[in-house]
Amino acid sequence: MKPWLQLFFTCIFLIWHTEAEFFTSIGQMTDLIYAEKDLVQSLKEYIRAEEIKLSQIKSWAEKMDVLTSKSTSDPEGYLAHPVNAYKLVKRLNTDWLELENLVLQDTTNGFIANLTIQRQFFPTEEDETGAAKALMRLQDTYKLDPETLSRGNLPGTKYRSSLTVGDCFGMGKTAYNDGDYYHTVLWMEQALKQHDEGEDTTVSKVEILDYLSYAVFQFGDLHRAMELTRRLISLDSAHERAGSNLRYFEKLLEKEREEEEKEKSVNKTNTTTEPVVQSGAYERPLDYLPERDIYEALCRGEGVKMTPRRQKRLFCRYHDGNRNPHLLIAPFKEEDEWDSPHIVRYYDVMSDEEIEKIKQLAKPRLARATVRDPKTGVLTVASYRVSKSTFWISESECYLLQQSLAVANYGMGGQYEPHFDFSRRPFDSTLKSEGNRLATFLNYMSDVEAGGATVFPDFGAAIWPKKGTAVFWYNLFRSGEGDYRTRHAACPVLVGCKWVSNKWFHERGNEFLRPCGRTEVD
Repeated sequence: MKPWLQLFFTCIFLIWHTEAEFFTSIGQMTDLIYAEKDLVQSLKEYIRAEEIKLSQIKSWAEKMDVLTSKSTSDPEGYLAHPVNAYKLVKRLNTDWLELENLVLQDTTNGFIANLTIQRQFFPTEEDETGAAKALMRLQDTYKLDPETLSRGNLPGTKYRSSLTVGDCFGMGKTAYNDGDYYHTVLWMEQALKQHDEGEDTTVSKVEILDYLSYAVFQFGDLHRAMELTRRLISLDSAHERAGSNLRYFEKLLEKEREEEEKEKSVNKTNTTTEPVVQSGAYERPLDYLPERDIYEALCRGEGVKMTPRRQKRLFCRYHDGNRNPHLLIAPFKEEDEWDSPHIVRYYDVMSDEEIEKIKQLAKPRLARATVRDPKTGVLTVASYRVSKSTFWISESECYLLQQSLAVANYGMGGQYEPHFDFSRRPFDSTLKSEGNRLATFLNYMSDVEAGGATVFPDFGAAIWPKKGTAVFWYNLFRSGEGDYRTRHAACPVLVGCKWVSNKWFHERGNEFLRPCGRTEVD
């Protein structure tokens, strides 16, 4: 019988007041006549302003009524589209605040009181920033241009959604504030493109060009930075910063020309300066992850090293655990996903009822997933792990469980970049009591419309989520040494909502189920 079968069986928001005695003087009182006339004019202006305001509120309410009617009919399906998820966070953090400021001028306090109470549960600025970065992560991983994301042209989407000029501008500002000029350029260019096409917006071209010209300058594209700055000044000749920037750019350009002339005179050769590309296509900066290109290619289904020869060594079978009484009538459906290291998938591991019960238990306790700092051993959040998780749901909480589970939910752009499941840290307290993580049993509790694969960059494998199935692999060799080939990642969810649950088997208690081999890598 296979070791995991003995270890695991799976059943987771004016008053005007004056001290002057005007009644003693008709002359003074005549002044009040004009004051009253002025008040009437002010009142009329107030009424006109209120009518405009009410018209704006009514228009907003009608738009939101249509939107919420659609979103509440299928919340999870609606949020499966990452643009819908981003715009929900942006609306609640930014747009509703603007509406609040508008309504606050009214004497009606009911809505404000309710909104004030509800705001404590609204997304924060940090949430909006995180949602914007998630869209950028999807953009990079799946090689999506801003036009594709802005128009909402994503595979497997049930609800169509698009980004406005303001949304694109907001994306660019988020990147700019983070010092990410690569995405600043991409999203400010998209905002400018939609603005040039005549889209109605409160964002001005001057604002967009201000950010865009500086971000382009950060890439060293001096010619294009000057071109964009001149366009900005043509729209707003009094823009002080733009004028200052243009003079600075001109000085830099003149300095470049002087240096080129000096170089020509020294070399006595007629060299020509290579023209700067005016398309605005800049290289994505390198980051901390050495296998970034391989990892993201596998997430897109590219570069999978499954050859026909290797495919012939993979089989599917019924498994009764060496005639285990529990499995004789309903044996497990086992399928090889990879030959070396051996990864298998099991089918019909969880029923829909079991999955919903586990999700129900987990949802109230979901919190931002953490990782352990390799230097201090302290748990902390990290950009490379973006999910909500709960540790643990025990068997005592659910009659369906015979083992504790760690449940995770990957939402918009949710991911876990390449990592090992086994510990390489001497301060890990579980090493002494339970031993290292011998094996991983990963349950897929949902289908994912696009993205969300589990990939192994070392040997080029990509395993796609299938609801009700589970995959199993060993993290350690029989010697107890870590199998570094098992470094794996959870790809960002492009469209959909990914639920998984983990069970890690540790060395303690499994010594006889998987005894040591003769060599270090057996």
